[in-house]
Amino acid sequence: MHTPSDRGLFIFYIGILIWAPLPLASNRLWSLSLLCFLVLLLSALLLLQFITGKQQISTVLRKSWPVAGLIGSAVLWSTLQAVPHLNLSISPTDSLHDSVLGWALLAYFCLTLQLVKSKKRLLLTGYVLVGSAFFQAVYGSLMTLSGIEYSFLVPKETYFGVSTGTFVNRNSQAAYLVMCVSIGIGLMFSTLNAQRSGHWRERGRRWLTALLSKKIILRIALLIIVTGLVMTRSRMGNTSFFVSLMVMGIIALVLTRNTTRSMLILLSSLLILDIFVVGTFFGIEKVADRLQNTSLDGESRDEVATNTLEIIRSQPIAGTGAGTYYTAYPEYRTETSGRGFYVNAHNDYLEFSTELGLPGTIALGLAVLSSLGAGLYAQYKRRNKLLKGIAFGASMSILAMLIHATVDFNLQMPANALTFMVIMAFAWISVFMKSRTAAGSSSSY
Repeated sequence: MHTPSDRGLFIFYIGILIWAPLPLASNRLWSLSLLCFLVLLLSALLLLQFITGKQQISTVLRKSWPVAGLIGSAVLWSTLQAVPHLNLSISPTDSLHDSVLGWALLAYFCLTLQLVKSKKRLLLTGYVLVGSAFFQAVYGSLMTLSGIEYSFLVPKETYFGVSTGTFVNRNSQAAYLVMCVSIGIGLMFSTLNAQRSGHWRERGRRWLTALLSKKIILRIALLIIVTGLVMTRSRMGNTSFFVSLMVMGIIALVLTRNTTRSMLILLSSLLILDIFVVGTFFGIEKVADRLQNTSLDGESRDEVATNTLEIIRSQPIAGTGAGTYYTAYPEYRTETSGRGFYVNAHNDYLEFSTELGLPGTIALGLAVLSSLGAGLYAQYKRRNKLLKGIAFGASMSILAMLIHATVDFNLQMPANALTFMVIMAFAWISVFMKSRTAAGSSSSY
C-alpha cells in the first residue's frame, strides 16, 4: 500500500528523471550541482522515512544488494582517490566532484529499486522515459528543420543541421533516445497477446482492437523517437540501436518458449518500417554516407585511444583519479592526434580504465554485465508480460550502450548516466518483483 508521503517521494523521483536531460544533459556545473542536490535530498527524505518507520526496504532492493555493492565499491574508490594525502589522484578536486556525482548515481539506482515497487509505478516510469525521449526527438527535429537551432534556452554553438535536442552534442542525445526507445519497445512487447490466434477473424479482431487502443499511440511515439534518432546523424547511435534490436530480438525469440505471430510481426515492423519508411523521409542515407566515409585517416580518435592506452599502462592499478582524463591526457598527446583539447576519451571503456584503474573499472563492468544477465534471465524465467517486456527493454538498452561506448563518452554525460542507472535497476526489478505485486490491485501510485 502506498502512503501519501511515499507517493510524494515517487513524484519527486519522477520529477528528477524528467529534469535531468533538459539543462544540457546536466553537463554544466550549475545543473550538475542541482541534479546531485536533488537526488541526495530525495535520498535523505527517504532515509528519514526509514528512521521513522514509515518505509520498509523493498524486496527488490534487498535482493539486489550485490550489484549495488559493486557500484558502491567503485564510488568508494573514487572517493578515496579524492583524499589528497593518499596521492591516488593527480587532481583530488576533480576526483571529489566525480565522487559526489557517483554517490548521487548510486543513490538513484537504489531509489529506483525502492520506489518503483508496483506494476503501475513501473509502467509510469517506463512511459515517462518514452515521453521524455519523445520530447527530445520532437524538439530536436523542430529546431533542425526550422533553422532556429536552440538547445536549452540558448543558441547552439555546434552541430548545426543535426538534431541535438537539449543535449550538448548529437551522440549524447542519440544514446539517450536509444535507451528510452528500448524501454518503449519493451512496453510494446508487454502489450502483445500471448495466445495464438488460430482463425483469420480472430487475428483481424485483434488488429482492429490494437489500432483503436492506446497501443497505436505508443507505436507512433516510438516511430517519432526513431525519426529523431536518425536526424542526429549519429553513426554509432543508429548502429547500436539497430544491432541491439536485431540481437535482442533473436535472443527474445529463443528465450520465449511460445513465440507468437504478433511478436514476429512487431519485430519485423520495427526494423522494416523504421529503417525504410522513416529513413526515406528523414535521411538515414546520410547516416549511411557518414558510415561509409568514415576512415582512420580522417579520424583522430584512434590516435587518442592509442595515447590513452599509454596512460593506462603507466598507472594500471590506481588510475589517474576520477574526473582527471583531461588533466592526464596532454602529457601523452602526440603530433598525430592533433592539438585538440580532449575533455573525454571518446571511449567509455578507456576513460573509466584511465581514471579508476583496475578496482573501479572491474567493479563497474561486473555491475553492468550482471544487469544484462539479469535482464536475459528475466526474459526466460518470468511469466508476467510487463516484467518480460521491461527485461527486454533493459537488456536491449544495456547492449546498445555497451556498443556505443566503444567510440563515445555517453556515460560521462550526467543525464545519460542517471538514466542508465534506471535501466540497470529495471533489469533487477524484472527479476525480483513479485508477479502478484506487479499486478497489484491498488489504483494509486
